[in-house]
Amino acid sequence: MQDVQIESVDRRGKQLWQVRLGRRCVTFAQEQAARAFAAQLHLRVHWLHQQSDDLDSSDPTPP
Repeated sequence: MQDVQIESVDRRGKQLWQVRLGRRCVTFAQEQAARAFAAQLHLRVHWLHQQSDDLDSSDPTPP
């Protein structure tokens, strides 16, 4: 499972915050907004992996 990461970046003299998951990222001007988004993203990714694991472990019965 990929980790959600928060990175501080400087662009044109401004400090911005990037939330990354794999190759994708979203940039925020406020650290608090980046942290809130990262927390929600982490929960969602964790939930999706649990759902996927539950489907994989369920034993389908043939008709």
